[in-house]
Formats: sequence, structure tokens, C-alpha cells
Amino acid sequence: MNDRTDARREDDRRVHTLIGPDGEPYRSVTPGTFGGHRRCRLYGRLDCPCALRAMARGQYVSQRVFFADESTAVRAGYRPCAVCLPKAYARWKASGRQDRNNDPEDTS
Repeated sequence: MNDRTDARREDDRRVHTLIGPDGEPYRSVTPGTFGGHRRCRLYGRLDCPCALRAMARGQYVSQRVFFADESTAVRAGYRPCAVCLPKAYARWKASGRQDRNNDPEDTS
């Protein structure tokens, strides 16, 4: 076995904590495909430049959550990120589902 194979096997045994559609955490052997911010109730891609910048500054990490997929994040009550998911964010914004207390762009 080489190091790459050993690392892959170790990763396969890892257990991840994801957020379910009910908003509650659960354990999974499959890592999440979307990340989010618990307090702001938003989700986005794992490679979101905005989230990566915040984490590099030491912010965000303590509030970081993960979802199996986008529909789970939506059902759990999270909104799409305006930076990495602009089309989904525009649909969400146009739908009128946003909570005024949860929308950082709302200045009223």
C-alpha cells in the first residue's frame, strides 16, 4: 500500500457531522457537499471564496455546518450564499421567503 491509498482508507472511516432537513445534526460516513454558517443560516459551496476568506481570518469556523446536499440545506431553513450561488440567491430573494432578521443586505 502507498500513502495515498492509506489516506483514502482512513478518510473512508471518518465520521462527519451533517445537518439534516430538520436542522438537527447527525453522523454520516459521507462528507457534506455544501457548507454553511449556523448563526447567519446561510449555505454555499465548499469552495466559496467569501467563506474561505473568513476562515483564513479565523472567523466562521466555530459556526461552520455541513449538509449532504442543497435541498437538505434549504429544508433546514438555510438560505443560499449571494457570492457562490448567485442564481439560487436571486431566486430565494425574489420568492419573498427571507426573514428580515436573517438578511444581511436588508438595511431597513
